[in-house]
Amino acid sequence: MMIPPIPLRELKKAKTKIALYEASMSLIEDRIFRDVMLEDICRMAEVSRVTFFNMFRKKEDLLLYYMRVWLTGKIIDIQEQSLRGFDAVRHLLVGVSDQAREKPGIMPSLISFLAEMKMHPEMPTLSHAEIQLLFPGHEQIGSESPNMFALFEQCIFEAQQDGTLKDGISIPEAIQFLFTVFYGAFLTSQLYASEDILSFYETQLRFIEVK
Repeated sequence: MMIPPIPLRELKKAKTKIALYEASMSLIEDRIFRDVMLEDICRMAEVSRVTFFNMFRKKEDLLLYYMRVWLTGKIIDIQEQSLRGFDAVRHLLVGVSDQAREKPGIMPSLISFLAEMKMHPEMPTLSHAEIQLLFPGHEQIGSESPNMFALFEQCIFEAQQDGTLKDGISIPEAIQFLFTVFYGAFLTSQLYASEDILSFYETQLRFIEVK
């Protein structure tokens, strides 16, 4: 099916929004996101503060944008590689570990922001132009708002089907455990000043996975 061309106005807006997102990710590196100045983001993206606030309500919305883009990318990988069960879960955890090496400040910033929100916020809606620019060739998946709860639920259901979920552990319990592992094991690795984040994830997965 041929994708219709994106109107120039929509394309320009999408490129500006993505430029602001990419600038924020370039600037964060090993810093906490709150220490990244909005003025620096705008300067790197070559846009004004007025333009920024036409794209995002507040600076922290860039963290939600990051979640949207990162998780959608991982879901695309999982589908392309036909990963299921704990293999799909590990793909997410390896992604966190890799990102922590590239941008050490992003995960602590995200965890802090979610703790302040006291909830998992809704993912931002993307325009057709943003979807095509961010996920070329995967527009269908890119248009669907990613849901980590639904993803964990699918992975655990598959693990149960495959016999790799330990007996006596219900699907809701396992989902809650994965959320605890996803955020908690990362924080524990930071307390131990360890760069081997994946080993902390693997230690936790042994409590629910049949090897």
